[in-house]
This record gives sequence, C-alpha cells and structure tokens, in this order.
Amino acid sequence: MPTPVEGGRAAAPAAAPTAVKDWAIRHFGTNDKPALQLGILAVLAVLALALGVLAVRFRRAGAAGVLLFGAVGAGAAVSRPDSVGPADALPSVVGAVAGAALLYVLAGRLTAARRSSASVAQEAADGPSASREWDRRGFVLVAASAAAASAGLGAVGRSLNASHGKEAVASRENLVLPRPGSPARPVPRRAAPRVPGLSSFVTPHDDFYRVDTALVVPRIDATEWRLRIHGKGVRRPATYSFDDLLRRELVERDITLTCVSNEVGGPYVGNARWTGVRLAQLLAECGVRAPSEGGPADQLVARSVDGMTLGTPVEDVMDGRDAMLALGMNGEPLPFEHGFPVRMVVPGLYGFVSACKWIEDIELTTFDAYDPYWVERGWARTAPIKTQSRIDTPKPFARPAAGTVMIAGVAWAQHRGIDKVEVRIDDGPWEEARLAAEDTRDTWRQWSIPWQATRGGHTLTVRATDRTGTVQTGERARTIPDGASGWHSVVVTVD
Repeated sequence: MPTPVEGGRAAAPAAAPTAVKDWAIRHFGTNDKPALQLGILAVLAVLALALGVLAVRFRRAGAAGVLLFGAVGAGAAVSRPDSVGPADALPSVVGAVAGAALLYVLAGRLTAARRSSASVAQEAADGPSASREWDRRGFVLVAASAAAASAGLGAVGRSLNASHGKEAVASRENLVLPRPGSPARPVPRRAAPRVPGLSSFVTPHDDFYRVDTALVVPRIDATEWRLRIHGKGVRRPATYSFDDLLRRELVERDITLTCVSNEVGGPYVGNARWTGVRLAQLLAECGVRAPSEGGPADQLVARSVDGMTLGTPVEDVMDGRDAMLALGMNGEPLPFEHGFPVRMVVPGLYGFVSACKWIEDIELTTFDAYDPYWVERGWARTAPIKTQSRIDTPKPFARPAAGTVMIAGVAWAQHRGIDKVEVRIDDGPWEEARLAAEDTRDTWRQWSIPWQATRGGHTLTVRATDRTGTVQTGERARTIPDGASGWHSVVVTVD
C-alpha cells in the first residue's frame, strides 16, 4: 500500500536545514543520498515500532499516530517546489488511512489473542478454545493479507516507474549528438603532466562530483522534454523541444565546474568537455536584453523538473562567455546523474547559481522580486568562483621517502585564468611551481614542483594567483554564503 511518507520522502533533501546538508556533504560526499535513505528507513523503523507498542495498549492512540504521520507526509508533498496541488498529498493520505485502519484491526486481534491466552489454565482440560484459535488465525490472516496487498501495490508502482524509465533510457541510448559547429580546440599536449597521483585533466563521468537535492535521479524522456522561456523583458516567449536544440548550431567547450559546498582542498570540482547550444543566443531570440543594454530583468531563474530553482545574473549569461544549455558531456549525451537531457553550464559561477540540471523552465525576473531555493536558505545571490588551488599529491599523512618528492595539484579561477602557483614548505619562502599549459581560462590548470624532502614532519601549503593579479587569500572562510576560502595544506612525514 502507499506509505504515509510517499510524497514527503522526496521532499526530505529540500526540507533539511542548510547545516544538515553541509554536514552530509562534508561527511558522505556524493554518497549523501544513500546515507539519507538509510536514515529515513531507520527513523521509519523506530516510529513504526513505537506506534505498534502504543497501539497494543491504546488502539485509538496508535491509529491516530499513523494519521498524524501521514499528515506530515502530505504537508511535505504539497510544499515541494514541484508540487502541482493537493493531489500530491493523495498517496500520503491514502497510505495513512489504510495504515491506521490496519494497525487498529491488528492491535485488536492481538489484544484479543492475549486475553484468550490468559484463560488457558482454566480451559486446559477442554483443549484450546475456538475463540482463541480464531483470534490468532485472524491476526495472522489480516497481517498476511496486508503484507501481500502492500507487496502487490509496490510491485505495480515499481513497474510503472520502470516503464517510464525504460523510455527515458531508450531516448538517451538512441541519441547521436550532431558534430558541433563550433568544436573545442584540442587540449594542449602539455596541459596534463604525467605525475602519479595528479587528477586527470578531463574528469570521467563516473568521477565527476554530484551534489544536488534529488533523492531519486530524474529519468526524462528526451522526446517529451520541453523548455519554456518567459518572464520580464521576454518580448517573444518560446518553448523548445529537444529536437529544436539539436537542429541549432552546437558549441563544444572545456569548462571546469565547482560546487559552492567544496571545502578548501575538497573534491567537488571537475573538468569536462561540454556540448550544447549558446544560451545567450536563445535569450536574444526571445527579445531578452542584458541589464547593461537596458533590459529590465537582472536574474534568470532556472527550474528543474524536480522543482529546484537556481538564480543566475542575466549580465553574466549574456556577457560573451560560453554559457550554454548542455546536451553532452565528454563526447556523449549527458548521463542522467548529470542532467540528461539538458542542463545549464555557465563558466565562472558556482553551480548553485548556474548549473541547473534537468532544466525545464527559464524565467526572467529580478533579484528583488524572487529568491531561489539556495538564497532562501542563506546563500549568496551572486557567486563568482573564488581563486583556489589544491595539492593532489602527496596525500595527507603520506610517508614519502627522503629525496626528491614531486608535489603536484590543480588550481582554478574560471573565466579569469591562473597565472601563477606557489608552494611553501613549513614556514619557508614561497616557491613558484611549474604550470602546465593552459587549455582555456575556463578550465583548471595543473602544476607541479620537485621537493628535496628531508626526514621528519612537514607541512606543504599552496596558493594561486589569477590573471587579474589577485592572490588567493589565506583567510579561512566557510562555504556559506559564497564559497570557502583559504590555503590548502597537507601534512606529511618523510621517512
């Protein structure tokens, strides 16, 4: 049968406090969704046990508890950003009513059986009483029937979901991306030095970070997908199909993305080759003008199929950078986990204000008129990526042998570019590292420096300077509201 939290379960990630989300990402990384699912199951098990014990003593109170739990699930369902109305609460309401009725009946059967058992001594001479056997049989029969019905309905639900998922999978498997009209230039041969332990210059799909609020990854049939562009200053609103985008000139660009939840030295940064259509061109065709050209809208609100909203400065999207609606990643259609069929990519901005996955709606508005999801929770309205660097090798607490040790890593300052990387050993002077060749200013840049390591414990620290001359600050800041800052350090012991 439907559970009282059927609708509320998907709302759990969105409803969690910001501090809880940060803690989950920090400790579980891209495994935060399985951790959340296990947490939900654990909470449900404890609540079910408590309500069962309560119902044995107070049948009505136990049933009322199930109804209350269902009401919470219904409220969560209709409060989700993608809720279409009261109908979203129906699974929770039906599940709660059915669950309350079942618990009431089973508690009654169990109580009656216990009372019959209490009189067994008086009836020993006559054998088991018919009423006691009926109560026990009734309890088992009702429980087994409920379990079978629940399993059957669950199987039907999974079958319906699987059917829709198969269509989405087929639409991706059958997709052949056209050759881009504006291809990316080849990655310079010296952009990726061969240093053991250094991150791959191009991040494979499976290794690319994923941080979002989708408990279940949306699987969208590309043949049914639509994108609507409308709002303030949109003189010619339009709706596009996936085929409409495929018929346009595709551009291909190497762009490094960074999550605002990335701690100093963290893993939530990745570089990929993206294929898509120019977002600024689509907006211009709809009559949108940048604020600097007199346009009335300064915020682009992107909406995902799961209700997520992200707000992006219109000026940044239309200033000439390679902002795009991406259809492909590393030469293939987007993986479902990374936004298939279409996602936004805007170089130079943290993902929470630019990288809407599973996008289906673009509304032009103002920052004063609307606060997107993350802004409502205390994050910044605008968030250019900060100049950062990271040591990939040696790893923290490594024990390299004395002698020449290669220190290497990556640095990024998207849409500005990296000009210099420096490394410091303990409290010594800063020494300039060797920079690998630059692909574009929108990609990270790899670096390395040989170190004559001496025995004992040492602290290795790195900092970068971007093309504007700004040196990465050593002042530590949290990820909220606009990204972490500080120097990345690694402690090693040289044997």
